[in-house]
Amino acid sequence: MIRQSGGYMAAYRKLAEKYPSFRERSETTDLIVKISLQPWEAFHPDGVTVFSDILTPLPALGIPFDVEEARGPIIHSPIRSEDDLKALHPIDLEKLHFMGESLGILRHEVGEQAAVVGFVGAPWTIATYIVEGGKSNTYTTVKSMCHSAPHVLTAILSHLEEAISDYIVYQVESGAQCVRIFDSWGGQLPPDMWERWSKPSIEKIVNVVRKTCPGIPLVLYINGTGGLLERMKGTGVDVIGIDWRVDMADGRKRLGSGISIQGNVDPSYLFSPLPALTDEIHRIVKCAGPRGHILSLGQGIPVGTPEEAVAYFFEVARSLKLNMLFDDHIAEEPQSVV
Repeated sequence: MIRQSGGYMAAYRKLAEKYPSFRERSETTDLIVKISLQPWEAFHPDGVTVFSDILTPLPALGIPFDVEEARGPIIHSPIRSEDDLKALHPIDLEKLHFMGESLGILRHEVGEQAAVVGFVGAPWTIATYIVEGGKSNTYTTVKSMCHSAPHVLTAILSHLEEAISDYIVYQVESGAQCVRIFDSWGGQLPPDMWERWSKPSIEKIVNVVRKTCPGIPLVLYINGTGGLLERMKGTGVDVIGIDWRVDMADGRKRLGSGISIQGNVDPSYLFSPLPALTDEIHRIVKCAGPRGHILSLGQGIPVGTPEEAVAYFFEVARSLKLNMLFDDHIAEEPQSVV
């Protein structure tokens, strides 16, 4: 499951009360490890995602930011002009030592019982924060820059491509066995604009990582995948995350059987009667097909989600008998994982 920093787990909320600063929690090795292991200790999923944020590497690039509880991330000096570009510098991985240390410890803690999963933000998504100065509802500033100052936006994206490529390699070398690329706000672009402003950056990152870390699975997730699925496939990633707004059967049909997919149970089902959750898990797995599917939610776990429902999700997933869901024979080992 994709876990959110909002804290559906009581153990996380208790720790957050003691350490109220999000950046302290996400930039202190001991806290990162402790928080990352909370869902592992409670539910034993097949993957343990390092606790972090897509904006965590920004100070290592020359872009300081704060996190305010009510407003979220705040960048006090947005980059919107050629002069602003002077603040950027190559990523200083020493300033991200806590990430490398945490991944190494997590790899040791879970051993071969689960995969350690790292993640990064895609250049376009990170650029939206850098240009807008924080989270936006309309993205008008960065979208208008596509036309009013394309050379500045191109420079920002180029800088981020190199930095994020280095950051992924650093995570892999530190212990990550899979890396998710979140183009969270890529879905805010019309498909032709995403093709122009986001896809090339992801392709370049994938090519770099392929050469440096062959065999490391890369997952691409976009919030609002409906109009982008076929274009996402062209980035060269190994797995495409599908949000719950796309019917899984339609998503598999559009993508074909040659690429793996992840998703896509609507998180609201975790608030539903358990038989409804059971039926939906079975439906999603059947629609995804017998191979190349990572069962998960179609987005993060909302605050207020009952922990017993999360536990039940994993219980149902582990009880699946795939040969009962599909008409044709499949390989002996299960091909759908949580």
